[in-house]
Amino acid sequence: MKVHSFIRRWVIRDPVRFQKFEADLISARLGITLERYLSRALIFSLCAGILFALLGYGILGVLLSGSATASQAQTGRSLLESVLSPQILVPLFLFLLMCQLTYIAALKYPGLQKKNRANRINLTLHNAVAYMYAMRKGGAQLMVIFRSLSENSHIYGEIAVEFRQIVRDADFFGNDVIHAVRHLMETTPSEKLKQFLEDMVSIIESGGDLAQFFAGRVRLYQEEARFEQKQFLNFLSLVAEGYVALFVAGPLFLIIIMVVMGMIGSGVISQMTLITYILLPIGSIAFIVLIDMISIKTERVQHYTQVKLLQEYAEVPIVSKKDEKEFFETLVRYDRLRSLREFFRHPFLWFSTNFNRTLYITIPVAVLYLAGIFLITPPVPDPEAHIALIDSHIVIAVLIVTIPYGVFFEIWKRHVAGIEALIPDFLDRMAGINKVGLTIAQAISIMVHTNLGLLTYEIRRIKRDMDWGANFSDALMRFEQRVSTPNIARSVTLITKASEMSGSIGEVLAIAANDAKMSDTLKRERSSEMFIYSAIVYLAFFVFLFVVAVLSTQFLPVLASIGTEGMPSEGAFAGINSVSIQTFHRIMYHACLVQAFFSGLIAGQMGESSLGAGLKHATVMLIASLILFNIII
Repeated sequence: MKVHSFIRRWVIRDPVRFQKFEADLISARLGITLERYLSRALIFSLCAGILFALLGYGILGVLLSGSATASQAQTGRSLLESVLSPQILVPLFLFLLMCQLTYIAALKYPGLQKKNRANRINLTLHNAVAYMYAMRKGGAQLMVIFRSLSENSHIYGEIAVEFRQIVRDADFFGNDVIHAVRHLMETTPSEKLKQFLEDMVSIIESGGDLAQFFAGRVRLYQEEARFEQKQFLNFLSLVAEGYVALFVAGPLFLIIIMVVMGMIGSGVISQMTLITYILLPIGSIAFIVLIDMISIKTERVQHYTQVKLLQEYAEVPIVSKKDEKEFFETLVRYDRLRSLREFFRHPFLWFSTNFNRTLYITIPVAVLYLAGIFLITPPVPDPEAHIALIDSHIVIAVLIVTIPYGVFFEIWKRHVAGIEALIPDFLDRMAGINKVGLTIAQAISIMVHTNLGLLTYEIRRIKRDMDWGANFSDALMRFEQRVSTPNIARSVTLITKASEMSGSIGEVLAIAANDAKMSDTLKRERSSEMFIYSAIVYLAFFVFLFVVAVLSTQFLPVLASIGTEGMPSEGAFAGINSVSIQTFHRIMYHACLVQAFFSGLIAGQMGESSLGAGLKHATVMLIASLILFNIII
């Protein structure tokens, strides 16, 4: 409470200083007040400073532990010399530095999040406007449109969160639609959305046709979405080049300097250990987080099921008959065994429809494999020899998990991509059939006989659901639940909402087709643009692997054969043979493994905006490292 009161007095004393920061905080929709955010920023900065001070103290203690003179002179130091020693000054400097950097980063985060939300809103604005057009075409009022769009935030993402502010202002603060829209114009982070709302208010106040206005804006924003993605890809390419320079070429250069220049000793071992096990993972994770923050990801599709308990006959006594109970138990047993039966009948299909199911089998197998290896591995007094016996088996255990996951993820992704590529053609044909006067149900009956590749089977299932009594909206939503991708979810939501309001939705179907076509085009452009950077990550990794292999096979054996006679007692070559060459071999092997895992993840995240897609790249690189250090070398 004292911290909050201090922050409150600090803000009140100089409100202009935090005015822009508070506006960024509101636009980022972080759901936190200015005072509470500043207090948390101060607490986190202090914790980060203490953590890095302790880490620096420990690392410096390890680096200075090899110096005999430092420990011998410890007792003869004065108090002033002890306070000014590196082991006190360096952690103090790290504490102050990290406190300042963490606090600055915390202050910059709302602005970064605001810009990120603006990019997401701009890219999905045409989807939301298409949805608004479909509802307006069916005669829905403006507030009904905003409320319906805000309820679909699991499909439309940040743009739906923005329109949720209008619903909040109208429901809880009593504002009318115009005032609620104007308030959103003041707080939205997207200039494009602000301009759209200004034009919409002008149309409303002048009595213009909103449906025609929405139709024109849909086509305009679909074209602008491509330019927005181009800007994002340019920035992402800069991030990719920075990662290759800092965390692929940089560590490789340092390893060459440390090994080739002959700086061999305990200090160099500590530095190489620090680079391999701390700097590489932390830096790679930081880049993964950065790419995730700036990436324009498709929103995750979620499905909700409402269970309503009927109480119309609550006072009527329920009589359970003994004879019927056995039938219900039989149905329960059948439901429990059905999934198991389907698994044994079609195990490949069971995994390809949900790639996460591979983890149910591969993780226990990997754990059992590691347990068996640890049990059968004989105890070795030398730690380096013991690590050499088990490290490759740990990599094999990781591959046991990643290989099936990556394979079935790729199968699922290709299947979904094939269906999504056919959705625009399907919607175009549906629009053409609907415009000649046929209903949606009749259009589906005609589409059953067309050849649309992977989509033909799904169309037949939609027709079968309708034949069994389901209406068009329910059948289409079941199709969306089976495939469950954001693009299909948006198209299905748009069509079902339009079909509920009008039977003639040919123009809406045409807009939905253009929307799906634009989404597919943007995805293809991103894949083609970022393929070159994924290839650069592969190339940089294999160069890293080649140089480390040359050092391990050509330089380290020669270095191990050099005798210590005639070597100077001081200088760069004074530590030769003081540390086992096997230690250098182990560190370089592990550096390749760490580089393989994180480079693969980053390649997948840049190229396909998914860490799951990066596992297949990581698997390929881990296998290459495993083969090189265990078979070739």
